[in-house]
Amino acid sequence: MVTVPDPLDALDSRLLAGRRIVYSYPGPVPSPAVLGAIREGRAAGVILFAENAPDQDRLQAAVAQLRQAAAEAPDPRPLLLMTDQEGGLVRRLPGAPELSARRTGSAADPVAEAARSGAEAARTLADAGLNVNLAPVLDVYDAPGNFIDHHERSYGQEPASVARLGSAFLTAQQGLGVAATAKHFPGLGSAAGGLNTDERAVTLPVPLAELRARGEEPYRAAIAAGVRLVMTSWAVYPALDPDRPAGFSPAVVQGELRDRLGFRGVTVTDALEAGALTPYGDAGARALAAAGAGMDLLLCSGRDAEQGEAAAAALATALDSGGLDRAAFVGAVHRIDDLRATLGGS
Repeated sequence: MVTVPDPLDALDSRLLAGRRIVYSYPGPVPSPAVLGAIREGRAAGVILFAENAPDQDRLQAAVAQLRQAAAEAPDPRPLLLMTDQEGGLVRRLPGAPELSARRTGSAADPVAEAARSGAEAARTLADAGLNVNLAPVLDVYDAPGNFIDHHERSYGQEPASVARLGSAFLTAQQGLGVAATAKHFPGLGSAAGGLNTDERAVTLPVPLAELRARGEEPYRAAIAAGVRLVMTSWAVYPALDPDRPAGFSPAVVQGELRDRLGFRGVTVTDALEAGALTPYGDAGARALAAAGAGMDLLLCSGRDAEQGEAAAAALATALDSGGLDRAAFVGAVHRIDDLRATLGGS
């Protein structure tokens, strides 16, 4: 049997590392540093926020610039162009879906409404030239008004209902060519009001049986429905790993998500600049911890290209020194490349 060499095995570590980074930039015009990384083939994608899209014309101009930079790369491939378009209060782009997850869950026909919201989200993103939505939220809230319910981001308090509605949303969205992201694994539904990982360290001491029965149940349905990406949370779950946030924990990423639930798609971190990660060092140290745990895409969403550059540099150095396993690293890039190959835009 002849073994065909993997072309990624010979790729420069700097290029290989960049293909795991999602960049961001401030304001309506892509920064020269981000465009340069894309032209050199050192970026997997870009996350966009409301400040990047003050109006449709400037958003379309920015997306055209990003796509043109990708087309000029030595090995052109579609960029992952993403945003958070959950519905309700969490919409980075103007337009649908207008219903929040909570209002969707209380509709007369919630499954139909969830599917409608997923289709609307896909159309809003596709019209803007984007191809990845960091939605739906699959957190099952346990108390009204808690962290995830406060902004109406959860479909409800019953895991089976959240599973049905989240799957309806993502199936409709992905059917129109926009990849969906289930978040925040293994669930933020038990976080009390004010326990925001964007701002501070959060520990959720949920018993393992409850975590698996409530928090993880919607992910089983989402995986069965073919969700393309899963985002982990930055909370600590002592029942799974008492020492590390979920996105830094091999027990969560590899043990629960990959081995136990069988997810084979792309894993993506939550924001690498989150306040919950303050004890874990700078962007480079955080990138190493996430990659070591098995996260594929690293979300550098601080609107500063230097954040992405620092993360990529740390990965490349660890790859060259043997601090990160090359076979696992290449496997992550393959998963990302496979996702990029199936999405529109170049």
